[in-house]
Amino acid sequence: MGLGGRAGKQGRHAQAAQGDATGASRRWIGPLCAVLGVLGFSFKAILVKLAYAWHPIDAVTLLALRMLFSAPFFVAMAWWAGRRPDARTIARRDWRALVWLGFVGYYLSSLLDFTGLRYITAALERLVLFMYPTMVVLLSAVMLGRPVTRRAVLALVLSYAGIAFVVGYELNFGGDAPALWTGIALVFGGAFTYALYLVGAGNVIARTGSMRFIAWAMLASTVFVLTHFALTRDLAQLRVPPAIYALTLAMAVFSTVLPTWLVAEAVRRIGANASSLVGSLGPVFTIGLGALILGETVHWIQLAGAALVLVGVMLVTLKPARAREPAANATAEAPGS
Repeated sequence: MGLGGRAGKQGRHAQAAQGDATGASRRWIGPLCAVLGVLGFSFKAILVKLAYAWHPIDAVTLLALRMLFSAPFFVAMAWWAGRRPDARTIARRDWRALVWLGFVGYYLSSLLDFTGLRYITAALERLVLFMYPTMVVLLSAVMLGRPVTRRAVLALVLSYAGIAFVVGYELNFGGDAPALWTGIALVFGGAFTYALYLVGAGNVIARTGSMRFIAWAMLASTVFVLTHFALTRDLAQLRVPPAIYALTLAMAVFSTVLPTWLVAEAVRRIGANASSLVGSLGPVFTIGLGALILGETVHWIQLAGAALVLVGVMLVTLKPARAREPAANATAEAPGS
């Protein structure tokens, strides 16, 4: 073989090796997006608890500040998604659906969740909220006629047994029972309304595209939040210490806007099933952050309960490809919560 042939062969080998290295580096992008997105969503409860500890602010005012800071990003997202060549005109029925889903999935769910965090720990809030996939299974059975499999029944039993473990620990070790049950009921309501949103969102997302759907649903929820604030609060309540503005800005950017994009990008790169698996780290992150930043106690009973919840949720979110239900394709965290 001549020098030219050997040089060409070596060049091809070098290009192939470079391509393999580039491919290997890119394979980390999807999982990294999933982990960072889940971490961002998990940090939301910590920021809410810090805001309550630093200033006598109520849930409606805190939520209003969060949405005010988030809205410009979602306006930009809606504009960007709408200029794509494949973007369809949003039909009237889809506008109605966007308003309804923004109300139930991002306004009502977030309001219940923020209010519930006044009464319970960030770790318990995340565990209760994380049960929404099991609620999607039940709602799909009632509203869409989908069968509840034995696997789903096992998932429900494990998940609710895990919550019972954690609640039993909280009650037995000095927890305020009325406050505890109030907080659990509120966050459970937030999880339920988000599950209701997921059941109704699939067809609308298919017609509008995920980015436009999220942007407009979040903007609809912003209108509901600000209307609620205007009807029930004084404008002066938005004047809060700079530290609270910093917390709500961080909540808007790092626990709302960026995680929404990161999880969507993860689903695009590694698929919904793998993203859901990474999403199971959410309660683990919140438990760790709650202990580290808020000083919340961590006991083996709580960890055992959390493990049961995680296994139960994974049973309904991680389906074999041939048997996967639409509920399994939901993102691993609730972006509006």
